[in-house]
Amino acid sequence: MKPAPFDYARPRDLSSALALLGSNAAAKVMAGGQSLGPMLNLRLAQPEQIVDITAIDELKQADVSGDELVLGACITHADIEDGRVPDVTGGAMRGVAANIAYRAVRNRGTLGGSLSHADPSADWVSVLTALGARLALRSESGARQIALSEFIVGALQSCLQPGELVAAIHVPKRSATAQWGYVKACRKTGEFAHGQCAVLIDPDAGGARIVIGALDAAPILIAQPAELFGGRIGADYKARFDAHVADRLLSNAGVTDAVHRHIHLTVLKRALQEAA
Repeated sequence: MKPAPFDYARPRDLSSALALLGSNAAAKVMAGGQSLGPMLNLRLAQPEQIVDITAIDELKQADVSGDELVLGACITHADIEDGRVPDVTGGAMRGVAANIAYRAVRNRGTLGGSLSHADPSADWVSVLTALGARLALRSESGARQIALSEFIVGALQSCLQPGELVAAIHVPKRSATAQWGYVKACRKTGEFAHGQCAVLIDPDAGGARIVIGALDAAPILIAQPAELFGGRIGADYKARFDAHVADRLLSNAGVTDAVHRHIHLTVLKRALQEAA
């Protein structure tokens, strides 16, 4: 398996990268190459040009700004796993990173690349949605920010425009009273999940962000999470969880297969148990 011929560019600054992307609609961005590489070899992707962004220092920065962590798109999973970047999530992101695929993948795979690929089974897609992350997008024509929950519009589909790339990820600081749970179900270690749930729940504030991923569509961010707990999120949320309501919500969201709903419900229960 070999890719179709393509031009290769490795710019040293973000402006040059954006200029290349703006001048060639058939160009593709490459960072870690853990998703794009296999697609090239299988000829599922046949870009005219690859723009390798791994030499751009700006995309490798990590800083705490106010109440949020700003991570450059080329931060790797291993950077987070090994604690080479600050953490505002109480260890949540570090724990997730340590269980992504295999170490060889984590050494090269990047945060921005994973989100741009928009695989609903990818860990960061659900996890960062639950954490309330926003993305900073850049193109030659300007910059914009968008919530990750709005960025992913379907399986392997994002709202990235031609010539645009993910430049940074903004992760809000986790509240001292917020509890975290993340569980995924895989047939074997390192495999993409077939059931996935991330839970950020704050009983003191009476709020929660609950995301169900590993679907054939964009992950589900439950709009009214209190419904799962009889209308109220308190310290006893684990005991108040109503699986029948969760099953109905999944069914209404398009998860019509009873077996698939059972898998997602089981993972949701375990995520809540981990948070509690």
